[in-house]
Amino acid sequence: MDTTSPNYSTKVVRYFIIASLIWALAGMTIGVILAAQLYWPALNLDSEYFQFGRLRPLHTSGVIFGFVVNILMGTSLYIVQRTGHCEIFNKSLSWMVFWGWQLVLLLALISLPLGYTTSKEYAELEWPIDILIVIVWVLYAVLFFGTIAKRKVTHIFVANWFFAAFIIVIAMIFVVNNLEMPVSFMKSYSIYAGSQDAIVQWWWGHNAVGFLLTAGIIGMNYYFIPKVSERPFTLIACLSSISGDWSVSIRGQARTT
Repeated sequence: MDTTSPNYSTKVVRYFIIASLIWALAGMTIGVILAAQLYWPALNLDSEYFQFGRLRPLHTSGVIFGFVVNILMGTSLYIVQRTGHCEIFNKSLSWMVFWGWQLVLLLALISLPLGYTTSKEYAELEWPIDILIVIVWVLYAVLFFGTIAKRKVTHIFVANWFFAAFIIVIAMIFVVNNLEMPVSFMKSYSIYAGSQDAIVQWWWGHNAVGFLLTAGIIGMNYYFIPKVSERPFTLIACLSSISGDWSVSIRGQARTT
C-alpha cells in the first residue's frame, strides 16, 4: 500500500476563499447602497448606471455567485482531497476553473450596470456569459468527480455526496432555465412563454436556493464541524445524512413540478 503523503493542492483553495471574501465585500456594499437608495432616492445620482434596477442584480449575483459559489468551489476541492487521501485530479484544470469563474463575475460586473439583462431573477446574465458559465461548470464537475475517482479510500465521505448533488442539480436546472434564442450579441429571449416561463424560472430560483445555499453549505458543515469539534462522524449519522441528501434532491424537484 502507498504510504506517501498526498501533495494536496491548497493554493487554489486559498485563492477561492480570498476571492469569496472580496466578492462578499463588494456585493454586500452594493446591498447597503441599495438600501440607502430606498430611503434617499437621490443616491441614484441621476445616473442610468447607478439605478436601483441595475444595481440589485449586481448585488444578488455578487453575493450568490461571487461569495457563495467561490467558497463552495474552494471548500469542495479542499474536502474532496482530504477525505479521499489523494491529490487533486488536475492542478492546471483547477486554475482554469478559478480564473474562468472570476471572468464570469467580472463580465457580470460590467454588463449588468450597462443594462444587459434577461430580467430573470438570479439568471440575469445574457447568453454569451451563460455559455461561459456552462463551460466553467463542466470543468469544475470534471475536476471534482475526477478527484473522487482518484481517491485512495473505498468509501465516499458524506460531504462529497452533498457537493455532488449541488454540482449535478445546479447544472441541470441552470441549463433548462436559460434556454433562449439570441437576437443579437447581448440580447436574447427565453424559449418559454407566459406562465411556462415563470414556472421554469422559479423551478430554477427555488432550487438555486436549495442547492447553492443549502446542500453545498451542509456538505461543508459535515466536514468542518466534526473536524473543529474533534468529535468523529458516526456510521449511522453518515448513512442518514446520505439518505437525507438525496431525499432533499427528490423533494426539491417534486415541489416545483
